Amino acid sequence: MNEADPQKYHVITFGCQMNSHDSERISGMLEQRGMVPAADQDDADVVVFNTCTIREKPDQKLYTQLDQAKGSKRRRGGNQVIAVGGCLVEAQRDNLLAQFPWVDVAFGPGRIRDLGNFLELADGEGASVGQTPGDGEGFYGIADERSFASELPTRRDRPHQAWVQISMGCNMKCSYCIVPAVRGREVSRPFAEIVTEVERLAADGAREVTLLGQNVNSYGNHLPRDGSPRTFAELLRAVDAIDGIDRIRYTSPHPAHMREDVIAAMAECSSVMPQLHLPLQAGSNRVLKAMRRTYTRERFVDLAAKIRASIPDIAFSTDIIVGFPGETEAEFLETVEVCREVQFDGAFTFIYSSRTGTEAAALTADFIPPAEQQRRLEHLVDVVRAIATERHQRHVGSVQPVLVEGAARKPANRLRGRSPHNVKVIFEGDAPDGAIVPVRIVHATSETLLGRQLTDAGELVAAPASSRSVVTFDTIST
Repeated sequence: MNEADPQKYHVITFGCQMNSHDSERISGMLEQRGMVPAADQDDADVVVFNTCTIREKPDQKLYTQLDQAKGSKRRRGGNQVIAVGGCLVEAQRDNLLAQFPWVDVAFGPGRIRDLGNFLELADGEGASVGQTPGDGEGFYGIADERSFASELPTRRDRPHQAWVQISMGCNMKCSYCIVPAVRGREVSRPFAEIVTEVERLAADGAREVTLLGQNVNSYGNHLPRDGSPRTFAELLRAVDAIDGIDRIRYTSPHPAHMREDVIAAMAECSSVMPQLHLPLQAGSNRVLKAMRRTYTRERFVDLAAKIRASIPDIAFSTDIIVGFPGETEAEFLETVEVCREVQFDGAFTFIYSSRTGTEAAALTADFIPPAEQQRRLEHLVDVVRAIATERHQRHVGSVQPVLVEGAARKPANRLRGRSPHNVKVIFEGDAPDGAIVPVRIVHATSETLLGRQLTDAGELVAAPASSRSVVTFDTIST
């Protein structure tokens, strides 16, 4: 490599939206140091794995990729920094660097800035990135050592959409969840700091923001009680008042903490989208108690009904775990019944995965055979898809304002975007990324709406001369 060429980085992300946002901060920090994105891992001077440990599958995938990283580092003569960050690092802090000695640095999710410190240390020793000692160094901490990465620059893949972290950690004690152990107790960012960041994002062209936290409803509980705004409902209203922000979403709330002031803010703020991710996890009261979810099936159903009464067109999505230790067939069917009663527009469904360090991991005698877990999952997925398809049919014939995200991957010559209900929309049209355009919906599936862009006068957009030429939906197999 020519000495004048900038050094390259490659970030590989596992897990949730919070991890994706953390990766944006990592990428922004590295670019601030003069680095540029690499096409792939082998071409990078710095490789960063940003990890998740909520379920077992991401762990195994990471271990496989770390084994492969040993080869890429060897092919570069050792001149490659391998860094591992995120939740798995915090969970495996005692053995990760020993198990993978070719990893140069490990850092927990609250220590993102320390990746930069490590690189600065390498520079201070007179070595360029990629020529650092290979015996590894770790930066951990889930208490006072943590800090928000909000002052770090961000590299957003979609300039018109942005994630904004409002808190870190969680004070709940769900028996299956490892998050409190790897992200620590809940800490809220200062109210004014969040508003200032959103104002800056709006000035930079963002039209949609998603507020992120492990439990957004409890935002502000530990902020000073000095009379200044500090609740999540107040935060929604403050962000709604910012010029240039057309869409506000948030994730995730806890059903037990969903207060009426938040429901009112959602109903009254024009920028808050009619969409809510409300994690159910299970429909059986006994299982919910074993999960330590602190609400009952009845309370969840009543909450959904109350929200729908205030926001009739609300779209609910949810998380559901099947095969929790000791779950009977009858209890599983209670979950199916709640899905039918609440009418979710979508659901993320998971087979229970034991996590070392959680209370549920000790319930080994009650583990459900994998084949039975899989059968239940497939049945639940079929039910959820059928409900979602029926729910999405209500949009057929309507005109939806769609935020354009870019060209659709499939089929070709279409655009893709999101409706206010956070449903993916594939449509015929011609509009720049970041525009919000009217789209008449002509077909719906469980996951996608198909449509055609209209002009402001309600006419179909004429076929453009560009590569985004209109191709009729008669060619689409649905």
